[in-house]
Amino acid sequence: MKKYSVGVIGGTGMVGQRFVSLLEGHPWFQLTTVAASARSAGKTYEEAVGARWAMDCPMPESVKGLIVLNAETDKEQIAKQVDFVFSAVDMKKEEIQALEESYAKLECPVVSNNSAHRWTPDVPMVIPEINPEHLDVIPAQRKRLGTEKGFIAVKSNCSIQGYAPALHPLRSFGIEQVLVCTYQAISGAGKTFETWPEMIDNIIPYIGGEEEKSEREPLKLWGIVRNGVIETATSPAITAQCLRVPVSDGHTAAVFVRFEKKPTLEEIKDIWNKYQGRAQELNLPSAPKQFLRYFDEPDRPQARLDRDLEGGMAVTLGRLRPDSQYDYKFIGLAHNTLRGAAGGGVLLAELLCAEGYITAR
Repeated sequence: MKKYSVGVIGGTGMVGQRFVSLLEGHPWFQLTTVAASARSAGKTYEEAVGARWAMDCPMPESVKGLIVLNAETDKEQIAKQVDFVFSAVDMKKEEIQALEESYAKLECPVVSNNSAHRWTPDVPMVIPEINPEHLDVIPAQRKRLGTEKGFIAVKSNCSIQGYAPALHPLRSFGIEQVLVCTYQAISGAGKTFETWPEMIDNIIPYIGGEEEKSEREPLKLWGIVRNGVIETATSPAITAQCLRVPVSDGHTAAVFVRFEKKPTLEEIKDIWNKYQGRAQELNLPSAPKQFLRYFDEPDRPQARLDRDLEGGMAVTLGRLRPDSQYDYKFIGLAHNTLRGAAGGGVLLAELLCAEGYITAR
């Protein structure tokens, strides 16, 4: 199989580094291009990142010597030498929107980890196991952009990965209300304990913009494509509170849910353990064999024990039990830089290739 040539724009930051590490040895994708800001451009990747390499694995030898291009001024060169790009840039929202659209208009598909285009009505925000049908909006987006191949697709926020996937297969019971508290790892802020020692022995009860994303984004996932846009669902009602906690990786969610037609505990566990999405049907390279994994042990899931299950791409669940005010409550856990960020982006790119939206040159 001929591999797709891939670029990473914003490749020197933490999420960009995760993309670089995940693409090493990927069966479909070959990383050929890395781009970043002007201060990194012209250096080798090893020189540009240096001591800031934050992954547990060593920097891949294949990328060390790549010359970093300028994500803004070298767009035409980048677009000509890749089949698509992953976007993990750290810029203002309006700047990211303009940058990603400019790549798309150069006929270079963009798979974005950024939030800038999540609420653009004709940009699909996709978790492959939940809403692959939202890719149907891409032809309308291409028409708006005036492109044949170029488009933007985005992944959802890392904070919702621990609970939206668990709620999704239960929607047939009529989910009415959801209350969720998320306990989010420091890597979600692009930090380690070495770079953020203030987080040791500490909890910060505020993450800018995170509660709004946590309440709204599941409703876009559960919307429908109609007349060339994604119409957001109007229910269930979701309220969220998000805290930063002293954990390196893995976002935990405490979830409370009320149903119109209350299922049994056994029904919920059975649905979770058997659930398969489009990523599993297509046997995509990064797809977990079992997307949702329920633990019966009372002290699971735990970030250190369970975040890396199935390469960090599974969602782990536990402590499902009746609640005194809602119908049920449970705990969810997802690896925020794998399932929640770069890994989810790679899986989305695999889906786009498998469904024919991205083609190799």
